[in-house]
Amino acid sequence: MELKQLGLHPVSVELGEANIQEELSSVQLARFNDQLRLCGLELMDDHKSILVEKIKTLIIDLVQEHNVELSTNLSDYLSDRLNHDYTYLANLFSEVKGTSIEKFFLAHKIERVKELLVYEDLTLSEIADMLHYSSVAHLSGQFHKLTGLTPSHFRQLKDKRLKMLDQV
Repeated sequence: MELKQLGLHPVSVELGEANIQEELSSVQLARFNDQLRLCGLELMDDHKSILVEKIKTLIIDLVQEHNVELSTNLSDYLSDRLNHDYTYLANLFSEVKGTSIEKFFLAHKIERVKELLVYEDLTLSEIADMLHYSSVAHLSGQFHKLTGLTPSHFRQLKDKRLKMLDQV
């Protein structure tokens, strides 16, 4: 979708964010919203929702880009990147998402561990290093706490499913 086709003049366009020169009328806003929905997107025009999405994006990028290591803790990283006090960010995130930033971060790390266990031929030690865990024991403990399984058992379940498919 081209903003210019809607009669809008973009000042800047980045992934997930567009700034335009004009103030939108209610008719233009409705048309723009309709076009976004056709693309499977939605307009976020309130500051709180935008900030929460930025928090989520930073966390997901941090987890997916395993070569990115936090030189500080997560709270300082988010505060520095978003220019807000971490307490404000944490309270806002909890209010909007119903979970803490830390739980969201941990859940995404564990999902990344699952992906690596299923799709990559990596040892637990390599995965722990890749995701900056202090040890395999720490990774295993968090994994078990969230999934009820050890990483090794999770991988064995995948291997059993593959063997069963080979027998079909």
